[in-house]
Formats: sequence, C-alpha cells, structure tokens
Amino acid sequence: MYFSNIFQNDPFEEIDQIQREMNRLFNNVGRQGRAAYPALNIWNDEESAYITAELPGYDRTDFNATVVGDTLVLSGERKAPELGENENLQRQERILGRFERSIRLPFPVEQNKITAKYQNGVLSMTFPRAEEDKPRQIEIQGS
Repeated sequence: MYFSNIFQNDPFEEIDQIQREMNRLFNNVGRQGRAAYPALNIWNDEESAYITAELPGYDRTDFNATVVGDTLVLSGERKAPELGENENLQRQERILGRFERSIRLPFPVEQNKITAKYQNGVLSMTFPRAEEDKPRQIEIQGS
C-alpha cells in the first residue's frame, strides 16, 4: 500500500517530495512540448548585458520590448495570413497569436542607455550596467 510506504521514512521528507512533484506538474500545465517563445540568447560582461531574440517574419511594429525595474518584457502578436477565396491552409506550424516573455536581467541597468536593433529577424539589445552597481575597487589604508 502506497501510504504505508510513505511513513516508513521521515514523513516530512515524503510530504516535501510530494509537494515538489505537485509543483512540477502544475508548473508545466499548458506547456506540453512548447518551448519558451521567442528563443533567446543572454550573456553579459562587467559593463553590459546582451540579449538576442529570434523573431523571424515579424514586422517591427508587431512586437514591443519594455524594461520594468530589472525585468525585460518582450510581447507581441503574429496575425494569421489572409487567404484568398480559393486558398486553403494545408499546414500551420508557425506560432500565431499573442506572446509575452519576461526575463530578469542579471543586474540593474541604465534604462536611458539601452539600445535595440531589429535586423534579419533577430532583435539585438544591449543593457548597460548601472554605474552604482558596477564593482568598485576598495582602497585599503594601513601601514
């Protein structure tokens, strides 16, 4: 019997394990096999964070990038193509509809110095690190 096996060990550890499994199941509801969209690359150095997002086939006016605090929010919409009177859609694999993705930036940024460029279906953004967050060498005095 399942419940009798649970309490042979530490019951609190078993309850924690059940809770973790339930969280995992509920976190994946609605995501069966779907990757986060759009696909991103994120990297940084001491001066800036860099993000590229794949948005092929979008017009520049179809998406937005917004920074709120230390979070980047990418959102947009791809509308279904209009079909002619005698045209029938045979296969639909490209993602249609609204999307929104939030990404926490690795450090506070200078919001008025952020740059973004959209070229060949790739959005490239640079997020300069806030001066007050940059590492500072501490002068140590003594003999």
